[in-house]
Amino acid sequence: MRYVALFILSMVFWLLITFKFSAANIAAGAVASAITAAIFGRYYFYNVYKFLQPRRWVWFIVYLTTFIWACIKANFDVAYRVLHPAMPIRPGIVKVKTTLQSEFARTLLANSITMTPGTITVDIIGDEMYIHWIYIRSEDPAQYTRMVIGRFEEYIKKFAE
Repeated sequence: MRYVALFILSMVFWLLITFKFSAANIAAGAVASAITAAIFGRYYFYNVYKFLQPRRWVWFIVYLTTFIWACIKANFDVAYRVLHPAMPIRPGIVKVKTTLQSEFARTLLANSITMTPGTITVDIIGDEMYIHWIYIRSEDPAQYTRMVIGRFEEYIKKFAE
């Protein structure tokens, strides 16, 4: 079942990227998806049936909306800091503790943080993440954990674990 789920996801991804629905494109996508599923299927999730639950898809859409909004705000924040004559930055690396259990969920959180301008995940050790932040707003670990992780962790927990 893992191979089939990975094939379907790869095919959907192919069609979203190319956005062509010709017979040749669908055939090429099917071949590429089959090769991807054959090579990487054994590394795919063990409980594929979680991805068939509609509740998880709803939370995934909520997460995407939250992530896109956070990226837009972070882009403006970084642009402000770059364009400001005094360049108000206070960079540093903060240690953030996450409550996510699965490696997939932690990786998704780390990638979400990295893709948000102004932050980058440097390392993950157990349930702790080391994140480089362009402007450290607080010295309190609980407060900057809430600021950096935001609602990402809350929504990822609802659809990825």
